[in-house]
Amino acid sequence: MGHAQELPESGHAGGAATLFTLVYDELRRMAHQQLRREREGHTLATTELVHEAWLRLAPDPAMGPLERAQFFAIASAAMRRVLIDYARRRQATRRGGGACAITLDEADVAATESASELVALDEALSRLAELDERLARVVECRYFGGLTEEETASALGVTARTVRRDWVKAKAWLYRELHPDGA
Repeated sequence: MGHAQELPESGHAGGAATLFTLVYDELRRMAHQQLRREREGHTLATTELVHEAWLRLAPDPAMGPLERAQFFAIASAAMRRVLIDYARRRQATRRGGGACAITLDEADVAATESASELVALDEALSRLAELDERLARVVECRYFGGLTEEETASALGVTARTVRRDWVKAKAWLYRELHPDGA
């Protein structure tokens, strides 16, 4: 993914189709990476996740031009919403779909194994956003979008060093939130 490259506006004739063509491969990579974290036998396919996220992006002509990194940060958030909605629908069909804690490791937020774990992560991330929006956006970009530190920094208008610090803070906060018993 290139830095500071402006994407075509979607409001112009054929702009949305051109934009989709330009970003499709990267969206598929992001979706594939995210779905690899999901439980075995997940029924949402990479292509479906890309298309659902694209529909949620609903390119807004009033939004104006975006840099690639900004677009992919927004796409990360759209993929998060698709996966969370999917998990909630799945959880709603089960009995006793209570949230359970997930683990975080030193290198990355651990892969979620079930719908209830993904919902728990989303709820914790929403609480984090109330306290510090940027920390939550860093998690969205890094975890849900698979963006690098540099790409995340570009999307959020901060330095890679700030992203690195925010990533550590966010993971620690989420760990405490998801493991209230200190486990």
